[in-house]
Amino acid sequence: MKKYLAQLRPVERRLVVGVAVVVLVALNWAFIWPHFHDFGDYQSRRNSADLKLRNFRNTIAQKPSLLAEIKKYKSQGESVALEDQAVNFIRKIQDQSTASGVRLDNTSRPNTKTNDLFFIEQWQNIHVIATEEQLVDFLYKLGSDSSMIRVADLTLQPDPPRYHLAADIKLVASYQKKPAPPAAVKNTTAKK
Repeated sequence: MKKYLAQLRPVERRLVVGVAVVVLVALNWAFIWPHFHDFGDYQSRRNSADLKLRNFRNTIAQKPSLLAEIKKYKSQGESVALEDQAVNFIRKIQDQSTASGVRLDNTSRPNTKTNDLFFIEQWQNIHVIATEEQLVDFLYKLGSDSSMIRVADLTLQPDPPRYHLAADIKLVASYQKKPAPPAAVKNTTAKK
């Protein structure tokens, strides 16, 4: 290169050096300058990945305590076989109505909802006639039992002689679903 530049006159040398500088500036402008912000993007992506990794590790570290809580919650409440849930639901309502002195006039057929991952919900509409104290005692004891029965809808009106209250009640009970058995891991080996 020195040999080539030595053969040129001073004006030509200046022209060649000027063209080389313009070409270098154009190449930097086209290929280098647009990527100056890439380092900042890389740093922000790395920081977010580090944060996510830290969160994952913290969650994994909580696994023993979460498993203990799941075991505790599984042991709470009563376990009722799927085929006995409707009968158990009706029996609890009838037993509590007898104990509280509430007269069951009309009951509908229990309905089932199974869209939840952990619970099967059964609901039933009943019509009762009772005094205020009897009705409050019936609903309170039904809700405080371990059967997880709660009132979803309640309509009150006086009965025709106006001595008692007539109530249309929609009761809902939640029962634990049996956990699905873990999926079997298939052992696939390549044949040679």
